[in-house]
Amino acid sequence: MMKKYITYFLVFGFPLFGCQSKVVENSTYQQNWTQLDKENKALAFDADIQLSDAEMILDKKLFQLRKDFLADTEKQKIPLFNTSFNELKPLIEGSQLFEIFQSMPKGGLLHTHSGGITDVKWVIKTARKYKECYVYDQSDTKDFIFGQLGFFEEGKVPKGFVSLNKKLSSDPGFEKQLTELLLLKRESLCTYTDYWIEFEKRFKRISLLLPYRPFFKEYYKKGFADLAENKVQHVEIRFVFDELYDFQHGKYPLKTSITDLQEVVKEMQKQYPQFTLKLIYSSFKFLDPMAVEKQLETAFELKKEFPDLISGFDLVADEAAGNSIYSFREDWVKLDELSKKYGVKMPLFLHAGESTSVFNKNIIDIPSLDNPRIGHGLNLIYFPKTMELIRKQNKLVEVSPISNQILGYVSDLRNHPARVLLSNGIQCSINSDDPSVYGYNGLGYDFWAAFVYWELDVKALKKLVFNSINYSSLNESEKKQSLLYLNKEWDGFVKEMNVKLK
Repeated sequence: MMKKYITYFLVFGFPLFGCQSKVVENSTYQQNWTQLDKENKALAFDADIQLSDAEMILDKKLFQLRKDFLADTEKQKIPLFNTSFNELKPLIEGSQLFEIFQSMPKGGLLHTHSGGITDVKWVIKTARKYKECYVYDQSDTKDFIFGQLGFFEEGKVPKGFVSLNKKLSSDPGFEKQLTELLLLKRESLCTYTDYWIEFEKRFKRISLLLPYRPFFKEYYKKGFADLAENKVQHVEIRFVFDELYDFQHGKYPLKTSITDLQEVVKEMQKQYPQFTLKLIYSSFKFLDPMAVEKQLETAFELKKEFPDLISGFDLVADEAAGNSIYSFREDWVKLDELSKKYGVKMPLFLHAGESTSVFNKNIIDIPSLDNPRIGHGLNLIYFPKTMELIRKQNKLVEVSPISNQILGYVSDLRNHPARVLLSNGIQCSINSDDPSVYGYNGLGYDFWAAFVYWELDVKALKKLVFNSINYSSLNESEKKQSLLYLNKEWDGFVKEMNVKLK
């Protein structure tokens, strides 16, 4: 009998024991997996966001919309991930997701430039109204390039310039040609172009327009109105200061730009009471430290007189061609001295890491500086210790996905470094950089790209939107008011979309 039981145990008992062992192993495996997944999520930039029931409903609807959109593009054999923004723009504009992002409150635009915020077709149309506007229609020289626009007094027009209105009237195809000259398009992700050279030409072509005071006011009124209509309530411009002029009074003091912009904002607020503006005084990386020191002095003078409008200082230009942030270290050391002298602080909002090269080490300077926000920060992921410090210091990276693709830094936006930053707890905001140069207005396109390519959810969208106010240069009182408005707008948006989307 005993032998019979031993045989039974050998036949049936060990397999049963083995099954129990596997169950235990599977249970441990599952627990480890669940715990690790939980810990990964806890590190993400949006871990502190708790969604309402209504937001969770919207989240499911947007998830399904993206899923359907991707399935449809695959069915039509549209190479969504291997196609440039310019080629995809009509597809984006025709999607239901784009309509949603156009209507979504976006908070603030923290990274844009003075020469790139207003639609180029409007620029041409408006410049044409002025009889004193001319266009250079000859081959490039060291002074002027083909398609360059400018205002000149009669009798003082440089050789090679012709009346813009007369040129457009006599040559019907020139308007389209000029429009193309003012836009930077990346038609293909495969071809090589020195995008920065082409990029800077676009700014040169309008550089003589913006200091003309009558045009200056119209330009910003139009740019701000377009942003407000696109649900952007706060704007911070990397602003390159120049003396405004007109032909009646000549040149105006440097601060006239500020007082004129204050008037434009005041006029804007009659229709959009919530609209606010800050200016980040911007100089250039290709200057030497002594020249930048003088620029800093001017920035402090203006900030002392206009503390509520001037928010900080930046250096712009191609990082591959300009001087390193470290080369200006003596200027940064003098910031405390200048703060005491003028009685105001001047935070830095430096462009850093707008590069795919590990040899560009501008990002390493940021943790040591009073630099609460970083422009682009693309190669931050190559410097893990720096990334850890920036996360601990709670600094924000201003991300501009479409700009990064057009300028050749990121081809497939699924591989954008911001995805690594977000999952590692680095706070970010979504920005458009120079949208008019890229052929679009507002922030809807960039949010569309981030949502589709980065597989975001409503939790991430909400955090990105609210980051743009929480990390803005608004003072505490302004920020409080701005957040009250944004909360109301966001809740209204969620409610409206849940009704609209079935």
